[in-house]
Amino acid sequence: MSLVAASDLGRAAYCPRQLYYARRSDDRGPPAEVERRRELAFSYPELRSASDATLDDLPLAVPPAEYRENLDALAAEPLWDRLVEPTARDALLSGKDCRGVAHKLLAAGGDDDPAPPIPTLVSGGVPPPAGVWEPQSVRAVALAKALAWERERAVPRAVVEYPAAGVVRTVRLTTRKKARYRELLRTVETLDGPPPRLDDDAKCESCEYRETCGVKSRSLRSLLGL
Repeated sequence: MSLVAASDLGRAAYCPRQLYYARRSDDRGPPAEVERRRELAFSYPELRSASDATLDDLPLAVPPAEYRENLDALAAEPLWDRLVEPTARDALLSGKDCRGVAHKLLAAGGDDDPAPPIPTLVSGGVPPPAGVWEPQSVRAVALAKALAWERERAVPRAVVEYPAAGVVRTVRLTTRKKARYRELLRTVETLDGPPPRLDDDAKCESCEYRETCGVKSRSLRSLLGL
């Protein structure tokens, strides 16, 4: 059996039916806007001191002043130097069950630290108030497990960057997160037909396959029984 793509796990976490339609249309690449936002993750030092005019021309998710504040806060974190100078970029990782691209590999610690690097997923979206959205969380877990398989040692954490907001979050491979990873892995491996539709879910509003799927959203008035 071929390895499952980490990006497919992320889609399955968001909506298995969306993954079905993406597979059927062979449309699993990121939009151009996502690629533009991802590129921001490789220019943090320059962006930290950029003018409002410069930042206004970029696909940011927050105002320029807030963006610089976020990067200033990030620069005070231990990961800053490693985020700015990763040991590798766009590293293809292949594990026992899953494969995917780590947009960065960060050194685990000092030069004498024998631990494996930390895989990083760079998201083109915006972060939740705390933590990481589940689709990115499961992709981060998949990258960590793939790296662990390659290096033959545990990789206890991964990182998700939201460069459009200047925010970086850590994903630790807890028992719960690894269980969810295995659950979604089974979902993807056994997907051979359209799964049930999500019922009245806000996710459908922004889904590019909404019309194909046939989901009909209900108004707030109908949801309230008015």
